[in-house]
Amino acid sequence: MGVNISDIIPKKEIKISDLKGKTIAVDAFNTLYQFLTTIRQPDGTPLMDSKGNITSHLSGLFYRNLNLMQEGIRPVYVFDGKPPEMKLAEITRRKEAKAQAKQKYEEAKQKENLKDMRKYSAQNVKITQDIIEESKSLLLAMGIPVIQAVGEGEAEASYLARQRKVSASASQDFDSILYGTPTLIRNLTLSRRRKTPSGLYVEVNPEMIELSTVLNKLNISLDQLICLAILVGTDYNPGGVKGLGQKRALEIVSKFENPVEIFAAVKKNEKYELDFNWQGIFKVFKEYSGDFRRDIKFPEPDKEKIKEILLEREFSENRIDNGLEKLDKIKRAQMQKGLKEFF
Repeated sequence: MGVNISDIIPKKEIKISDLKGKTIAVDAFNTLYQFLTTIRQPDGTPLMDSKGNITSHLSGLFYRNLNLMQEGIRPVYVFDGKPPEMKLAEITRRKEAKAQAKQKYEEAKQKENLKDMRKYSAQNVKITQDIIEESKSLLLAMGIPVIQAVGEGEAEASYLARQRKVSASASQDFDSILYGTPTLIRNLTLSRRRKTPSGLYVEVNPEMIELSTVLNKLNISLDQLICLAILVGTDYNPGGVKGLGQKRALEIVSKFENPVEIFAAVKKNEKYELDFNWQGIFKVFKEYSGDFRRDIKFPEPDKEKIKEILLEREFSENRIDNGLEKLDKIKRAQMQKGLKEFF
C-alpha cells in the first residue's frame, strides 16, 4: 500500500534514456506485484504453464529487464526480509482483504463478469516462496545482482542509494523517500504503454523524485516529512489520524521543527485522535541501516540456466532465443564500452 502523499510531492517526468549508465536498486516485491497483477488474461487468470504454475513474474522479469539493460540501465533487485513487528497488523488486514477478493472473484466468475473477474483476481495476488526463488534464480542467470534485505526491500534499496552504492532506488511507493533515498524512480518497470478505460493507449514514462527538491519545495526537513506521512497513514498505522489529509498535515508539520512538538500539537487538538505509537513508526523510517560493507557485484549471465528456467515453465523457445540474442548484444556493448574507457 505505502504512504499516500502523492498530491504534495513534486515529481519530474523523465525519459528512460535519461537513466542510461545508472545502477538502480529495484524494490523486488513491489515489482513482482506489478507483474503478477498486470500480466494476466482478460478474465484475470495469470499466465500459467500446463501444470498450473504461475509464470507472469518470469515473463515480466525476463522481458522488462532485457529492455532496461538495452537502455544501458543496470538494475539491482532487493528482496524483502523480515517485516517489522509494527507491520503485522497491516499484513493481517491484507490477508483478510485478499480472502474477500477471492470470494468476490468466485461470484464474478459464476456471473461470467470478465471485468470484475480481472479486478478481483488482481486483488488476490500472493507472492509465494516458489515465486521468490524462481525470480532470484532468473535474475542471477541474467547477470542481475540479487540482494536480500534484513527488513523491508525499499528500505534497503534506499540505504544503498544513501551510501552511493547505486544511483537511485526504484519503487511505485513513496515510502522510499521517507527512508532517505536521494532519488526515487517510479514507473521504471511498468509497461511503456497503458490501456485506458476508453480503450486508448497512453505513454507511461518514468518519474524522478529527488528528496532535496521535495524538502525545498515543501520547506520542511526529512523529520517533518516522516511525521507528515505518519499523520496521513503508513503501512504501520493505516489511515493515520482520521480527518487529516495531506495538505492539512503539511500545514501542521510546517509549524514545528521536531516530532515531539508536532504530535503534541495534534494530541491537544480535540478534533483528532492519536491512537498509535508514532515514536516507534518514526524510528522504523529514521533509523533503518543496512550493511555498509556490502559490495554489489554483477554476475556473468548464464544463458543455459535462463533457457532451463524458462523452458521448464513452457516459454516459447523462439522467444527465449530472441531474448538471449539481445542479452549477447548488451554484453558486447558493455565490453566495448569497457575497452574504450581502458584506452
